[in-house]
This record gives sequence, C-alpha cells and structure tokens, in this order.
Amino acid sequence: MSEEKAAPRLVEVPGPTALGGGFRRFFELLWLIAVNDFKKTYFGTVLGYVWSLLRPLALFAVLLFVFTRIFRIGSEVEYYPVLLLFNIVMISFFQEATIGSVASVVNQESLVRKTRFPRLVIPLAVVLTGLFNFGTNLVAVVIFIIAFGVPVTWTWLLFPIIVLALFIFTMAMAMLLSALYVRFRDVGIIWSVLVTALFYATPVLYPIEVVPPQYVDWIMINPLTPIFEQARHWVIDPSAPGAVAVAGSYWALLPPIGIYIAVCVAGVLVFRREAPRIAEEL
Repeated sequence: MSEEKAAPRLVEVPGPTALGGGFRRFFELLWLIAVNDFKKTYFGTVLGYVWSLLRPLALFAVLLFVFTRIFRIGSEVEYYPVLLLFNIVMISFFQEATIGSVASVVNQESLVRKTRFPRLVIPLAVVLTGLFNFGTNLVAVVIFIIAFGVPVTWTWLLFPIIVLALFIFTMAMAMLLSALYVRFRDVGIIWSVLVTALFYATPVLYPIEVVPPQYVDWIMINPLTPIFEQARHWVIDPSAPGAVAVAGSYWALLPPIGIYIAVCVAGVLVFRREAPRIAEEL
C-alpha cells in the first residue's frame, strides 16, 4: 500500500487590523500621507501656506470687532485680542481635524480594501496634517503675542503639555468618529452640530470669569475647557485663573478628566473592533 498523501497544513492568515504590518511601517505611512496631504492642501494656490493663517485671522477680525465694539466683553479682559486669536487657532485645529476625519476612512476606500494597509493611518493622517497647520499658525501667533506686549514667562515652556493634551484628545475623537461613520452615516451630521456647540461651550470667545456662577460647573464639564484655561494662564495672562482655580479644587476637575479618558479609551477600542470589518461595510 502506498502511503497516503499528507494533508496540507493550514496556516492562519491574519485579517486587516488597525496597525497593519507593524509599528515602523505604520509610522512611515502616517508621516508620508500626512506630509503629502499638507502639501496638496495649498498646491496651486497663489498664497500657498499663508492661507492656513488667513482663515483664522479672518474669523479673528470679525469676532474681535463684535466682542470689543458691540458687546464690549473684550474691553474688560487683559490682552483680549491675543487671547482671542490664540484660542481661535487652537479650536480651529480641533474642529478641522475632527470634521475632516469623520469621512476620511470612507473616502479612502481603495486603500482600506488593501488587506495589509493599516486602517488607523487614515484618520490619524488627517489629525497630523491639522497639527502641521496648527504649528505654522502658532509661529505667527507667537510673533503677534510678543508684539502686543504680552510678557514672556517661564510658563511658556509648559505649553507643549497643552498641545499634547489637545492632540491626544483630537486623535481619540478622530478615531471614534471615523470608525462610527463607516456604519452610521448620521455621525457626520451629528458631529457638525456638536462641534459647533463645543465651540460656544468652550471659553474661546469669552473668558471664564464672565460666565454666571451657576453655569461655570457646566462649562467645566467640557474636557476642552481646562485645556484652554490652562493655556491662557501659562501663555497669555499668568494672573488669570488656571484650570484648578476655575474648577475650585483638583477634585472638581475629575468630571472633565473622566470624560477625556473615556473618549480616549472609546476611540481606541471602537476603532480596533471595527478595523477588520471596514472593507465589508463599505
């Protein structure tokens, strides 16, 4: 009797994941796509990268007129013009990065259908591109702050902590929104409303001290509020209350910190769960 032919050995082939083929390849693709998107944004325009600054400057000019000439809030706040511009640049990064990331995975269907392509690169590239714009704008804002006469203090060295906190929260929101949008297209409409509400619920146009006391606790629940208040305290006006002073105690900061952490964890878990099924849903 001839020996029976051995059955072929089955090898498990991993499906598509958020990170794809390893961390090195992931970061190389992330950097390549983000840099390419940053260059393409203003390619062929007359003013080029200057447009990234002109957009927040145009909004700043309108809001400055409204809040200093009509409502007169700015006349009562130290360094209000630079505070307004500073806040607009920060909130613009969050808004543009999260709004751009919502449909980012769906818009890159051809890449998503490649089995070994790391899905997480797509929304994070949108955030990283926004960070490049943010950095470009910050250079001009710092020049404006110094020219306006704001004193340079050692607390400016702590500003990277603010940028890191804002960047991490923006990434988490981008991951969560882009993963949910694949299944639920209503997410795009809902987020366009919520991000506008967050703009007014964050002390961007107004300092926290002008908010009636009964509403301060509600404003402080917003995870962006402590970030913006601490940025004001460290960079614009050291005499302004920081996040702890506004909240009243460290314990009072637990709700926004809890929401911040919950969003970060949800973003990671949801995107990791949905990554293998994205191509099927599309």
